[in-house]
Amino acid sequence: MAIQGIESVIQQLQLTSSQASNKGNDSVAHADFAAQMKAALDKISETQNNAQAQAQDFELGKPGVALNDVMVNLQKSSISMQMGVQVRNKLVSAYQDIMNMQV
Repeated sequence: MAIQGIESVIQQLQLTSSQASNKGNDSVAHADFAAQMKAALDKISETQNNAQAQAQDFELGKPGVALNDVMVNLQKSSISMQMGVQVRNKLVSAYQDIMNMQV
């Protein structure tokens, strides 16, 4: 399931890149890709911050915070971080492949 999620993200990035390149302006394509990457990283960070805040609320004994919700959110946070790392690894691998190409 994790690989399907990564492939889905890569397909979305490729679609965004192809749409941006069809515009005919390389700076726009670069800006769109960078914006998409920043949005994805911000979402991962937000997920982690929310999970950590909810875990802290549970530890402090605040009412309305259930253990099962805390555990689910911590797992979502962990999975989103793992997906982010895998996407980064794929991007680094692609970059290295391109840099090793003979011209």
